[in-house]
Amino acid sequence: MNQVQPHSLFTDFDIDLFKAGKHFQLYEKLGAHLIEVDGVKGVYFAVWAPSARSVSVVGDFNFWVQGEHQLNVRWDESGIWEGFIPGIDKGTTYKYKIQSNNGGLITEKADPFALYCEHPPHTASVIWDLDYKWKDSKWMEIRKDKNGLDKPFSVYEVHLGSWKRNAEGKFLTYVELADQLVSYVKETGFTHVEFMPIMEYPYDPSWGYQLVGYFAPTSRFGKPQDFMLLVDKLHQAGIGVILDWVPSHFPDDAHGLGFFDGSNLYEHPDRRKGYHPDWKSLVFNYGRNEVRSFLISNAIFWLKQYHVDGLRVDAVASMLYLDYSRKEGEWEPNIFGGRENLDTISFLIDFNEAVYANFPDVQTIAEESTSFPMVSRPTFLGGLGFGMKWMMGWMHDTLQYFAKESVYRKYHQNDITFSMTYAFTENFMLPLSHDEVVYGKHSIQGRMPGDEWQRFANLRLLYGYMFTHPGAKLLFMGSEFGQTSEWNFEGSLDWHLLQYGFHDGIKKCITDLNALYKSYPALYEKQFSAEGFEWINYSDNENSVLAYIRKGNKEKENLIVVCNMTPVVHDNYRIGLPRKGKLTEIFNSDNEEYNGSGVSNSKPIKIEATPWNGREFSAEIILAPLGISVFKFS
Repeated sequence: MNQVQPHSLFTDFDIDLFKAGKHFQLYEKLGAHLIEVDGVKGVYFAVWAPSARSVSVVGDFNFWVQGEHQLNVRWDESGIWEGFIPGIDKGTTYKYKIQSNNGGLITEKADPFALYCEHPPHTASVIWDLDYKWKDSKWMEIRKDKNGLDKPFSVYEVHLGSWKRNAEGKFLTYVELADQLVSYVKETGFTHVEFMPIMEYPYDPSWGYQLVGYFAPTSRFGKPQDFMLLVDKLHQAGIGVILDWVPSHFPDDAHGLGFFDGSNLYEHPDRRKGYHPDWKSLVFNYGRNEVRSFLISNAIFWLKQYHVDGLRVDAVASMLYLDYSRKEGEWEPNIFGGRENLDTISFLIDFNEAVYANFPDVQTIAEESTSFPMVSRPTFLGGLGFGMKWMMGWMHDTLQYFAKESVYRKYHQNDITFSMTYAFTENFMLPLSHDEVVYGKHSIQGRMPGDEWQRFANLRLLYGYMFTHPGAKLLFMGSEFGQTSEWNFEGSLDWHLLQYGFHDGIKKCITDLNALYKSYPALYEKQFSAEGFEWINYSDNENSVLAYIRKGNKEKENLIVVCNMTPVVHDNYRIGLPRKGKLTEIFNSDNEEYNGSGVSNSKPIKIEATPWNGREFSAEIILAPLGISVFKFS
């Protein structure tokens, strides 16, 4: 075996961009690359370790012996160590053995840019390539139309390890999921799937949110090309793919990014900014240019190499505020005396500008739980530049309202209508996510009050309200068929429940709601604009009834929505209307097919010239118990 030979993939311009925090394709340079030099095949290695005294590549090819293959540090003070090792091939396992200038500390680190990793609990990186023949060209050509803010956006959130297990209780592979998950999502009608983090992570109970392999899909379910197949198959089925992306923190595992070269390389050196007390993890140094290049390159990597259609950015609130989960005296104000992390704000702006400059047909989505302004507004207007933001207030108020017995709801009408006072301050996505079905919160179905019939009627009503409320939609797996137990990441969803009528009815209801959402432009064309919504009546708290109009670009296609939040049937409930003609019911959550009672408006309803609710016209409709009805004009 020959020793390390001098070689570089870096140009001077690459180094300048890296140092400036503007190199957004670092994965093409750093890491391990299968190349050929002077007719000899091997691997070029490059790693950033500016505080290292020496860096060796160790692996199964040299019996993990330090010093056998020592990289060379570049002359330009970039802190990059590099070199070419001939004779190494795909599948070789390796790590970097780093001797630090800080007291000579020696550590073994996985490659931060590794494309593939050993199956946990093993921790080595694996030489790999990303060769794959994509078959999703049709999707990529029309993606902008499918991914736009004025298009239906209904997301099925999935944890790959617990969506479904095989007969032996083991994980389904990416290849198996490419068959079973794709067909299921297509059947139920969701427009997108969102995968909880699939980047390599060491600890299953973290659900993937404690990453060590930012550029490697986890080997738990297969090889990188297998994950590409899953994305490819989803695209061929017309389904978009969103990845959870975690730039907010990372674990301090010995083989990970923490104290990488004997210094605080990736994490902020000030523990008040570099350590997260909630998750006992390290926080990136967003003010360091090379770290910004690393993170933004990682975002671009998944969008480019894996054809991903969006990134949901985790825990943005924890990034934005210096005092997040910190007591007085445990944080330091910014230079203006405020609590905002100015480095983070600058980083997120750079991230969104880079993503949309390179991929204008994708979406970035912020999980941000505070009132920080203009999260989903363009950067040129002073915003952070995200495409959407999770509407955490809607989620909290809605679940709290629906958990109340119907007899008490008349005292809480303002809770369910409050969201409309701020619904258009951001491009909101309505999330009923994994966070709402763990840690003793119960499943979504388990929060519903009343007897069995009422619980499922309430659940159908909740979903109908969600799908007709302005904004994009997100539903965690299992909620679409009324899973009764909390989510357990160590097992499968309770698929056996679908043999029962109430659960099968919920699934059919969700399938029809997805079809309704996609079929009627009034539900999505102006879902982020105040022009897309108008109240008919929000003050009938005595009956706990809400009535509103959803509007699209064409007035004649507007829809009327009426929610009855109690089990009382109203045979002649009058609502004011903006025009004459007829109303035809196109959705009713009390449908017998959903295991409802079948109370409906089976025939078109004539609109009368009778003033009501401050409008010139009105009509009498039937309100089903704990039901929502959607009408079109005819």
